[in-house]
Amino acid sequence: MKSNLDKKQIQKKVIFSNKVEHKHWVGDGFNVYGLLRPYENINKFISPFIMLDYANPKEFPKTDTPKGVGEHPHRGFETVTFAYQGEIEHRDSSGGGGVIKSGDVQWMTAGSGLVHDEFHSREFCKSGGVFEMVQLWVNLPKKVKMTPPKYQSITNENIPKINIGSGSELRIISGNFNNTKGPASTFTEINIYDINAKQKDIYNLSFKKNTNTLILIMNGALEIEGKNYSENELLIFDNEGYHIQINNSKNFKALILNGTPINEPVASHGPFVMNTHEEIIQAIEDFQLGKMGSLQAQ
Repeated sequence: MKSNLDKKQIQKKVIFSNKVEHKHWVGDGFNVYGLLRPYENINKFISPFIMLDYANPKEFPKTDTPKGVGEHPHRGFETVTFAYQGEIEHRDSSGGGGVIKSGDVQWMTAGSGLVHDEFHSREFCKSGGVFEMVQLWVNLPKKVKMTPPKYQSITNENIPKINIGSGSELRIISGNFNNTKGPASTFTEINIYDINAKQKDIYNLSFKKNTNTLILIMNGALEIEGKNYSENELLIFDNEGYHIQINNSKNFKALILNGTPINEPVASHGPFVMNTHEEIIQAIEDFQLGKMGSLQAQ
């Protein structure tokens, strides 16, 4: 049996929490808390994740004019969009696209470069309603930054769901949990889960040592080692240890991110994430020359 000291040593600890007071608009359809950016002092604790925006539940009236973000480029990383309430319609210059509904996930690999747009779906615009979503940016290693673009549409019914604790539900979007594999295809080792708990619960999540772990609290509250964290808050953990004990409130919802860090330089500018400043300049030039395609050409 391990001593109490050994048990403390294997617990991952929260080293940073981010809760911003104000939201900002991305286009006219996504009113978000910007909770993660590639700041140099935390890159080693968040890689391979780069950016996370959370649009918490917001009521939109019905409209004839779709709300969202118009055509814009990306290169060098992947965007992952989680639709929790409402619907998002996507199309990109590589031919990917479709509508993601409540519970669905869209995984777009920008790779060598593309342009895309994202709007509330036409059906959602007609009816209006509550909209809630998360967009995550996932970095790509240097060797695959220029991989051809691809698109994965992951529907709710294809995401495995298992019971944990005394009645909480965990969905496995990518990676593995207790020998159950998620449907997303990834370039590096990434585990992404979300959790819904109607009642208070306590359970452990286990991860590989030297991997980075983040938790976005979307509803309810979470207690870790005697400290309380609340909704719209992002927790970043150290990459030592193996376990996180989850002690959640009732009506709790969270997104769990875990991945093997990419130990490479990060150069980012707007919609491009590369390894060097020169590669950023090249990405801008390629976009301006039309090398990332066009939605008008479809």
